[in-house]
Amino acid sequence: MNTLRDDDTATGQDAAALRGAMVGQLRTHGELRTDTVTRAFATVPREAFAPGAPLEQVYNRDDVVITKRDENGLAVSSVSAPRIQAIMLEQADIRPGMRVLEIGSGGYNAALIAELVGPEGEVTTVDIDPFVVDRATQYLAEAGYPQVRVLLVDAEGGVPEHAPFDRIIVTAGAWDIPPAWTEQLAEDGVLVVPLRLRGLTRSIALVRERGHLVSCGYELCGFVPIQGAGANAERLVLLQSEDIALRVDGDQIVDADGLRNALTLPRVARQSGVEVGGFEPFDDLDLFLATALDAFGLLVAKPAAIEAGLVERSTRMGAKTALEGGSFAYRASQATSEDRTSFEFVVYGHGPDADRIANEYVELIREWDRLHRHGPGARIEVFPTATPHAEIPDGRLIEKRHTRVLISWPHLTSS
Repeated sequence: MNTLRDDDTATGQDAAALRGAMVGQLRTHGELRTDTVTRAFATVPREAFAPGAPLEQVYNRDDVVITKRDENGLAVSSVSAPRIQAIMLEQADIRPGMRVLEIGSGGYNAALIAELVGPEGEVTTVDIDPFVVDRATQYLAEAGYPQVRVLLVDAEGGVPEHAPFDRIIVTAGAWDIPPAWTEQLAEDGVLVVPLRLRGLTRSIALVRERGHLVSCGYELCGFVPIQGAGANAERLVLLQSEDIALRVDGDQIVDADGLRNALTLPRVARQSGVEVGGFEPFDDLDLFLATALDAFGLLVAKPAAIEAGLVERSTRMGAKTALEGGSFAYRASQATSEDRTSFEFVVYGHGPDADRIANEYVELIREWDRLHRHGPGARIEVFPTATPHAEIPDGRLIEKRHTRVLISWPHLTSS
């Protein structure tokens, strides 16, 4: 018995030390900004929601703990990376006494929210998977958060019996925003949702403004896709067996045969003249391209295709690709310094119109560099699908099932 108690004490001390280190890293990287969210992360035992996982993984700020996979081995449920959870909770600005709905349960994030709303607040967390709901219910009770309401629900319809909610936080990748989420959001509430926009996902904080939702900030993120009535899977278009493929939204029309043939033609390369530092983020360029191009996808390739020189290394993580008929062009980069601390964007084109498409792509990169690189970023607005086009300002309009998402780019202004 003494040995077991000693082991438990040692494990608890290790977890506490790793938790403190994780919090310090999140603060250093700017993901934790406020004292209230920092205290929540320092308080909740993350290991209680990922039993069996190594503590080093549990408390790695960048690590996801997979809790369930489908029959193909793909993750369908997980405890998200601490840095993503910290970013989203900071976006939500949760305060004591609030009523919060979490869509996509796991337990840990709901416990963090419970710490933020305090004893006068109310937390409801829902999931469509009985396995996830049972697990979250058990672990929340064991960790000391039995007051969190855990429900088995398809969140497409929200939870009207417990609405309105001061905050709604979605922790699964959403393709659209169903009407129930907006209807059940308090008038001055905030909706934080990882929304997929032409293959790219951003965690967007949305507030009401004159009958629709408007972003007050967004962050790069990644999540397993939402399930149930709101599901909308991406489509994988194979271009060369399974070695090279194109990821596009499910309803996007693609000339698959033409794109396959394009790979057999000589490619063109165009220098952009735009450089970035080795650690400089440029995810806003990705979002700008996705909204500026008429047709957009992500070109992905396996190592064998890259090593054979068929495509560039940027395709490992999904190269941002312009599509037009049977031609396409994608962005890569090449080092401009021996120590690889600076890189220039290069565009590679394939197909009969490769030269023109690559040149147009390069001009968009230069436009971003000139007008938006250090600017305020995109303004994202979400309108009900019934909104007449005449009432929607200019910008890239993305049509979805329930909404029309408008993305516009204010120009960089000199101070």
